[in-house]
Amino acid sequence: MQQKAQRRQNVADQALSLRDRAYLEIKRRINRLDYRPGAYINEAQISRQLKIGRTPVHQALDRLMLEGLVQVIPRKGVVVQSISLDQVLHILEARLVNEPQCAGLAVERATRDDIARMQALLATAGPLVRARDREKLMNLDRAFHRLISNAAHNSILADILTMLHERSLRFWFIAFGDDLQLRRVDDEHRAVLAAIEQGNRAEAEAAMRTHIESSRNHIMRAI
Repeated sequence: MQQKAQRRQNVADQALSLRDRAYLEIKRRINRLDYRPGAYINEAQISRQLKIGRTPVHQALDRLMLEGLVQVIPRKGVVVQSISLDQVLHILEARLVNEPQCAGLAVERATRDDIARMQALLATAGPLVRARDREKLMNLDRAFHRLISNAAHNSILADILTMLHERSLRFWFIAFGDDLQLRRVDDEHRAVLAAIEQGNRAEAEAAMRTHIESSRNHIMRAI
């Protein structure tokens, strides 16, 4: 009896792992623009590409639909959600309201370990900028903002910002391409961190606001 229960659990764990693998890889390809906005994607084709069964792929697409990255159109299939200017502006408006506040709270609440993690992360940026590795820099940007959310020690605010960041990832591959832009993002990150290290709430909020407004300007020119 116990062996049967263990086998059932192993099967369930494997299914979960396959679903998560499918979700992460499809999402990665959407964010990298391998699956272009407005493009139809086929479950069977994705299943063959990922070497994962149809059921985990279907479950992954359901999850991505809830996150607003794909849309199911009856009798036509699954389409990658288009990027509209209104959508971009709404996400950035929400970030402008919430992220400076988050940076300000991080000034007041960040521990030494919180700051050390931010320092260690930004120390890895230089080689990535020189290599123009946009995917890793996109992930670094997400990780840096998540560390600031964690340092604010407000789980509700962190959940809101995680959702906004996840919806912003595709913008990287649209708006950030040349060396100057990549260096500018790194400089902006370091300005935010410097203000947090110095305990200057007003400067941290201003630096975060500058960072998001700079991103908005790049994205507006690219779309």
